[in-house]
Amino acid sequence: MIRQQPVLDMVLISGLSGSGKSVALQSLEDVGYYCVDNLPAVLLDEFSGRLIDQIDDEGDAPTGAAVSIDSRNRNFFSNLDSSLARLESQGIHYRILFLEAEEHKLIMRYSETRRSHPLADGQTSLLEAIRREKELLEPLRSKAERVLDTTGMTPRELREKVRDFLGGATFPRPLLLIESFGYRFGPPREADFVFDVRCLPNPYWDDTLRKYNGLDAPVVRFFEQYEEVSEMTGQIFTFLNCWLPRFASEDRSYITVAIGCTGGRHRSVHVSEKLHARFLEHSANVQIRHRNLST
Repeated sequence: MIRQQPVLDMVLISGLSGSGKSVALQSLEDVGYYCVDNLPAVLLDEFSGRLIDQIDDEGDAPTGAAVSIDSRNRNFFSNLDSSLARLESQGIHYRILFLEAEEHKLIMRYSETRRSHPLADGQTSLLEAIRREKELLEPLRSKAERVLDTTGMTPRELREKVRDFLGGATFPRPLLLIESFGYRFGPPREADFVFDVRCLPNPYWDDTLRKYNGLDAPVVRFFEQYEEVSEMTGQIFTFLNCWLPRFASEDRSYITVAIGCTGGRHRSVHVSEKLHARFLEHSANVQIRHRNLST
C-alpha cells in the first residue's frame, strides 16, 4: 500500500529585530512545536526532512515545527520562492508569521536591553540598521499569513496573539506540585503559595499516634473526626482552583504549593494528600512530595 506523503505544520517566524520573535517562538514551544531559533537557511531542507522522517507508519507526527528566521539569513531571502517551494514538495504546510514594531519602540527596546542590532556596525547607526532590515525582510513580509505590530503589546498579549494565529491552541496547564514540609526545617524557598496548617489538631500529642505519619490509617482516622480539617482543606482547594488558571495564562511551567505544620509528618502530609486527591479528580496536572516525612 502506497502511503500518502505526510503533511507537517511549520511556522516560519520572522520580523524586525526587537519585535518579539523570541517570545513568539517560546509560545510555540509551549504548545508542543519543535522550535529552532535562527536556523541557517542552508539547513532548512535538512531540518524539515528529518522531521518528516520522524513520522511513523501510522502517520504520527510532532505537533509542528517553528523556525525563526532573521535578517542574517540573506540566502533564504534571495532564494525565497524556491526555498518555500521545496518545503511544499516535502509535504510541509508552512505559515509565515511576521512581527514588526514602530521605529521609536525598537530603538527604545534596544536601549533597554543594550543589545546590538544584527545589521548595525561602526558605520551604520541603529536607525539605519532598522530601516535596512525592513527592506531585506519585505519579500517575506509580503507573503506572511499574519503581520503583527507589537509596538504596544506586552509579552503576555503577544503570546495570546500567537495562540490565536495557531487557531486558538490551548497552552498546557502548569504542573502543580503540592509539597508538605515542617516549619522546624524552614519553608521551601521555591514555594509560590505557603499555607500554615499548624492551627489544626495535632496527633503528635497522642502517644498512640506519634509513631505514625499522615499517610497511616490511624492518623487519617484521627483527622476525619475534626470538621475543621476538611473545612480548611476545602477552602485551600477552592482558593487554588480559582487562581491557578490565572497563572496558566501567564505561561508558568509549574506552581509549587507548600503546606506546613511543625514537623512536616502529620497535619501537612494529610492536608497535602487530600488536596492532591481533589486536584486529581479535576484532571489537574499535579504531583505531590513530602519533604520531611522521614526526618
